[in-house]
Amino acid sequence: MGPAEEDQARADMYSLLARLLFAPPDAYLYQNLAAAPVRLGAVQPLEQAWAALANAAARIPLQAVRDEYDALFVSIAAPKVNPFASLYQAGFLHEGPLVELRADLARLGLARRSGSGDTEDHLGALCETMRVLIAGSGGRAPQPVEVQRRFWMAHIAPWYARCLADLRSQPEACFYAFVADLSEAFLAVEATAFELETEPWM
Repeated sequence: MGPAEEDQARADMYSLLARLLFAPPDAYLYQNLAAAPVRLGAVQPLEQAWAALANAAARIPLQAVRDEYDALFVSIAAPKVNPFASLYQAGFLHEGPLVELRADLARLGLARRSGSGDTEDHLGALCETMRVLIAGSGGRAPQPVEVQRRFWMAHIAPWYARCLADLRSQPEACFYAFVADLSEAFLAVEATAFELETEPWM
């Protein structure tokens, strides 16, 4: 796999994680997850997590996943899981980490997606931002690895593991426990690569 293919694979994974964190999968995505190719005898954590998610999609009814998402992320009061950087880093929503993130996004020429009800420090939004930095979007060129690394280290690295651990620990988490496992396995690979300041992933 060449560098361009590796970057596209990374961007695709970030896109998938963003999609699953923002909302439950629709029927088309869920069918594709259930039918996704897996490597038998996989030993790498990322491959194992991918196989487990595909297996979960093949056996858990889609409506159960939709109900699970609502139980975890939707509430008229405080959701069981609130995947926002400000909450994990400052203890409250809409705090300093969000202000700093918005400043960095402005420097990159990026802004919150129109119509989004979530702030930019939602973990799904940060995954979507990484996708844009890696692959470009709407005529926007991909950003150098160093730009990706700085953004990742500043806005994802400090808190993602705690958030995913919280998601995994919820009694209601079944399919989304596998989403947490896949997210953590992928982001751990990214962390190692960025810490080494090498081309990330693979």
